[in-house]
Amino acid sequence: MAEHADHADRSGHADHPAYPVGLRLHGRRVVVIGGGQVAQRRLPQLIATGAVITLISPSATPSVEAMADAGEIRWERRRYQDGDLADTWYALVASSDTPANDAASAEAERTRTWCVRSDDAEAATAWTPATGRIENITVAVLNTTPRGRDPRHSAALRDAIVEG
Repeated sequence: MAEHADHADRSGHADHPAYPVGLRLHGRRVVVIGGGQVAQRRLPQLIATGAVITLISPSATPSVEAMADAGEIRWERRRYQDGDLADTWYALVASSDTPANDAASAEAERTRTWCVRSDDAEAATAWTPATGRIENITVAVLNTTPRGRDPRHSAALRDAIVEG
């Protein structure tokens, strides 16, 4: 099976829809690269999963810094380096440094780490859906093809479902 996975043809991956899944990250290592607005939006839900989160970024928004100060995440105040994704289950790559994002994506591919990219959805191995809650049910709306992805459309559909 590993041999098949190592030699899988990914050249046409953009033509195939994503498979929706719920990740159970409790106690698992998650790495977030970049401490800006995307991290600020995504971190609360990652924290709620009980994941063990490491933020790698030379700077962060005040809200993200407060999460680190509260001990909700561990913050390494530096740029991404090869090897940062060792033993990681899930990576959120959201820095403003495109070469670092590319390198992190390449490492994620090598280490078989699911990787969301805020700057290049087609280069990612996972996408984050627009989510909302109704009672104890999480609603997730995901455009499952990279071409023509519009996160605002997914968010509008999510809002229509959640707000009824």
